Amino acid sequence: MADHRLRKGGLGRGLSALMAEVDLTGPPSETTTTVPVEQLTPNPDQPRRSFDPQLLDELASSLRSRGVLQPLIVRPHPAEGGLYQIVAGERRWRAAQIAQLHEVPVLIRDLDDTEVLEVALIENIQRANLNPIEEAASFRQLMDRFGHTQEKLAEAMDKSRSHISNLLRLLNLPDQVQSWVREGKLTAGHARALITTPDPVALARRVIDRSLSVRDAEELARRATEGPAAEAKRRVRSEKDADTRALETDLSAHLRMRVQIDHVGHDGGRLTITYRDLDQLDRLCQMLGGSA
Repeated sequence: MADHRLRKGGLGRGLSALMAEVDLTGPPSETTTTVPVEQLTPNPDQPRRSFDPQLLDELASSLRSRGVLQPLIVRPHPAEGGLYQIVAGERRWRAAQIAQLHEVPVLIRDLDDTEVLEVALIENIQRANLNPIEEAASFRQLMDRFGHTQEKLAEAMDKSRSHISNLLRLLNLPDQVQSWVREGKLTAGHARALITTPDPVALARRVIDRSLSVRDAEELARRATEGPAAEAKRRVRSEKDADTRALETDLSAHLRMRVQIDHVGHDGGRLTITYRDLDQLDRLCQMLGGSA
């Protein structure tokens, strides 16, 4: 299905080929050419809209002493003859202007509009200074627009599937909470704890005002989600016999997950295992399947 959607969108090379186009891990193996900075224009559809001035100044200082080691990826401008449109590397282009460099190295590519957007998204994800919301939005665009699955993205980006899944869940939060994550007032861990709560904005304010840890935020979220029924459950647990409580403790320690045993009638009951994230769920499935 994904391959069909990629072809339908005009993208023939696929994710792995485009990943090679935006290899940011080292110097290129190809011969580059230099282009005056004034002949380059930014991509108006660049997914990244904000560039931290302080980080740009730091990069400019590095460029003054070392030059631009990683070339920009550009394409001939689709509407302006003699100009090139930046596909990947706008941050380096901006820093080069601050450093008063007259030319920058480039790799010229013949990419269509769809490929330009996908390459820009891939480059953004590969950058280490993305905030979690920006990274999640880039993954979402790659999935929705180009048909990539979480599994394929995880393989291509060298990330775990649970990392991508947990990031995507952040996009379910209200805009205000997402803004606080972008601003660094909340970490991704704090934000994840609030996703299923009745009022994430109110709880997020409490987390920020009290400088709560992620564990504290998780406990706050648990209480908000459970509501009045939680106290009744705790009373039931306190009435359990010592053998049942001991068995719960032993199972929880063995699985490293919270285990709850509830007797129903004389002969049966319910055993509940609570996992914290998808990594824990994967490990539990492996244990139940006998592979761990």
